[in-house]
Amino acid sequence: MEQVGASCPSQPAAYAWLFGTFQLRTPDHHEIAITNRRARALLAILCLVGNEAIERDFLSKLLWPGRFEAHAKASLRQCLLDLGKLLAPHGPDILNISRNSVALHPGAVLTDLAALEGALASGDFVAAIERIDAIGTKPILDQMDFGTAFNQWLARRSSDAERRLHAAVEAGLATLDRAGDHATSARLRDASSARRPEAEPAPVTPLASVAAASGGRTRIAVLPFQSVGARDAPDYFADGIAEELITTLGQVPQLLVAGRTSSFHFRDSPLTPPEIAKALRVSHLVEGSVQRQGERLRIHIHLIDGATGFESWAQGYDGSLDGIFALQATVAQAVTSAIGNALGIAMARPPARGTTGSKQAYDLFLQGRSLSARVFGDGLLGTAVDLLEQAVALDPQFAEAWVALAEAHQLIAVYTPCLDRAAESERMADCARTAIGLAPGLGYAYSLLGVHQWTQNDIVGALDLAFQGYRLEPNNPAVCMRLGSFLLYCGRTADAMQYVEAAIDQDPVDGRKFNLRSVGRFNLGDIDGAIEAGHRMVDLGFPSMWLAVATAASGQHDLAVAQYQQTRVLLNKVIFPPAGTEPMPPAFMDAYWQVAANGVCSGRDEDRATYCAMLDMMQTQLHDPADASIVLPAIFMGYPERLFEAVSHAISPANTLCLLSIWADVDPIRRIWQHPEFIPFAQRIGMAAAWDKYGWPDLLPAPSNRLEMPSPLSN
Repeated sequence: MEQVGASCPSQPAAYAWLFGTFQLRTPDHHEIAITNRRARALLAILCLVGNEAIERDFLSKLLWPGRFEAHAKASLRQCLLDLGKLLAPHGPDILNISRNSVALHPGAVLTDLAALEGALASGDFVAAIERIDAIGTKPILDQMDFGTAFNQWLARRSSDAERRLHAAVEAGLATLDRAGDHATSARLRDASSARRPEAEPAPVTPLASVAAASGGRTRIAVLPFQSVGARDAPDYFADGIAEELITTLGQVPQLLVAGRTSSFHFRDSPLTPPEIAKALRVSHLVEGSVQRQGERLRIHIHLIDGATGFESWAQGYDGSLDGIFALQATVAQAVTSAIGNALGIAMARPPARGTTGSKQAYDLFLQGRSLSARVFGDGLLGTAVDLLEQAVALDPQFAEAWVALAEAHQLIAVYTPCLDRAAESERMADCARTAIGLAPGLGYAYSLLGVHQWTQNDIVGALDLAFQGYRLEPNNPAVCMRLGSFLLYCGRTADAMQYVEAAIDQDPVDGRKFNLRSVGRFNLGDIDGAIEAGHRMVDLGFPSMWLAVATAASGQHDLAVAQYQQTRVLLNKVIFPPAGTEPMPPAFMDAYWQVAANGVCSGRDEDRATYCAMLDMMQTQLHDPADASIVLPAIFMGYPERLFEAVSHAISPANTLCLLSIWADVDPIRRIWQHPEFIPFAQRIGMAAAWDKYGWPDLLPAPSNRLEMPSPLSN
């Protein structure tokens, strides 16, 4: 994504009100009248998205729906010219317009939303309470309406902003409670509740209300299909059909489809359909079977009412491998129509999806993607790469196969003891760039490319790409999770959690997402919430060091040591042994992990010193001196010198994940970000540049993240 703006004005050129009716005012409080309602809407959109650049094609379709493309683009050009002339007397650099996108110059306009978020982030809770009281119950961009597409976009953005504010308020309440300032805490809670009483935590949503709670969209899940007559179960081809249906249905505006990880968690589950629907928070389930005999296919589909478990609709379809894509489109359309009939609403037709014209390439793609989804297992990811490379060799235009190949390289760099993580990251980036060149709308490809930008110390570029991916695929839980994790790495925890929670909402049975929730809650000071999320992660089959760290922070050191020891299954799988050695034998593994568990969780200074000395020794012996097995415990034990040296040596897709854990305000972790060399370290690796663009970390003191605004905005 193109970066916008090269410098930031010392004072905003204008101030904008987003809550209620949109207004723009000068620093001396005079209103800047914008009589053209689309120009006013255009500026309001830019103010709402903050530092993000918006594609011109997207804006033209959003503000001039139903017009011919050329006419809409011409109208946008004229609107930008008029708006530029109107704003020119107030500041020459308010708008940043390129050939493909439009953005506000960073810092040129300060909004009431940004002012409120800034007050919460900087700990100025008195000012935050005043701003919340002034805003009252006003919705964002009230009475602005340009049709269905605009209204849906505004609803999503408003929901995002409200989630951010809710997370920031929760973080502020935790800070105030820790400080013992219960009076201010009560005032902040009352102000927040008065603004959005419905935003208070609610009981589990009944299935009948699921659509209403999802912005009017119907929540469904596609369960893994049975492979009829297959010798080996699960069959990759049946899984592939189900995954394609998930992707296709996910593009229907009225549907919100559960993520693949969560849906496939219930393969061969003993739970009843209503129990599965409740766990996935969906109103309907799609079940099916695939029978493949040579070139012939038969697909049978069932639509299940999640509340009752009764079958609402069923249909069988016959086809051949030659017509597999047309058959999949027919099935997707039939399922969409069936859901619409069941609910009595009109459904948009699923969009046509282009994949490949090669049956062999498609078959290889399905096999490779199926292996990548399993992640762990000797040689699985290497085999997945081989299969996917064969697929793109047969059809170099197969964009989704390139994305799957990029993801496989990323998983190798993170979850295997590969010798050259940098090379895997380069391969991942090459594949992601190829996919973007073939299909610019594949948001996940931008997210993966963002991972590589971290390894290049281009954290601003990484965040730009993650936001671009989110704009393209806001309902893809993997895209949401990646953006949330990037913000967590940078210490923007309150901002990050809206994306983490959105990912969990759509993919509620994925242990890796609960890892992010656990870290986020821990960083916000919610130790109980961090422990709860950590337990959920373990329940879903992922060992959690973060559960142990949160348990230790609660004072339960013996329990924490035992929990940390349970994560030793990661050894010889994602932790690379010393160069030239074989995988650790069981006795050595147990001894090493006992030292690690005590060093991180016992709370005893002598145990910490022993493990820190072991890290010093490991750094001289490991093949990769920046290995995550050094970086992560260095953070947990508050050993800044070892962290700074390791990460300054190299950022990799594996050790980047460790940066989540820097941002807790507990001992000994706080020794990291309170260390006098932390800011220079952040500057060396490119993190400080990201703070300048996207906001300073929640924990760093003012004026790092303080936004000043004239008093009239709070009136």
